[in-house]
Amino acid sequence: MDIVNPLAELYAQQHSTVPESILQEIEHHTLTNHAHPHMISGAVQGKFLGMISEMINPSRVLEIGTFTGYSAICLSKGLTDNGLLHTIEIREDDAALANSNFKKAGVEHKIKLHVGNALDIIPELEENWDLVFIDADKVSYISYYELTLPKLRKGGWMIIDNVLFHGQVLESSIKGKNAKSIHEFNNHIGKDSRIEKIMLTIRDGITLIRKR
Repeated sequence: MDIVNPLAELYAQQHSTVPESILQEIEHHTLTNHAHPHMISGAVQGKFLGMISEMINPSRVLEIGTFTGYSAICLSKGLTDNGLLHTIEIREDDAALANSNFKKAGVEHKIKLHVGNALDIIPELEENWDLVFIDADKVSYISYYELTLPKLRKGGWMIIDNVLFHGQVLESSIKGKNAKSIHEFNNHIGKDSRIEKIMLTIRDGITLIRKR
């Protein structure tokens, strides 16, 4: 199921600021060479991430799920002069490609890439986060959320991707472990008084969270 009409997505892209050339290059390479190209954030969502980062002007950002590095580059846009973005990728091949893309974009000094299981890595990071972006394996979304929320500063922000999961969460009978996990996550945060949130129908669904 297309959550966003493809024509509407194209129209939105045509009426949004054109991504810089390196982002266009990364997107093109991912779409033409990667086995799972749909996982890239893309132009519209990438611009959204970049503008949110620029509005927040974070010192410390955590991204869970690097993929080929597109979203991390976008999120690095708003970092303070001494800011740092930590990003975690479990697949070594994608991590290597992302690292190469960070160097091409000239942001490698702003990004620290961790390779491995985020559930093991997150507790070892001695940081207080201003902004967290979760876009990794769906079955672990609640775990990622609960691991990071205590270290998110008061007034800090989270961005959660794929909260509509291809429209499967809208079905009367939700099937598949990923869709079920996303539905459980959405219900989980829906009951959480520690935050305020809004679900946006951008691409595959994004929830924007602010810690009270």
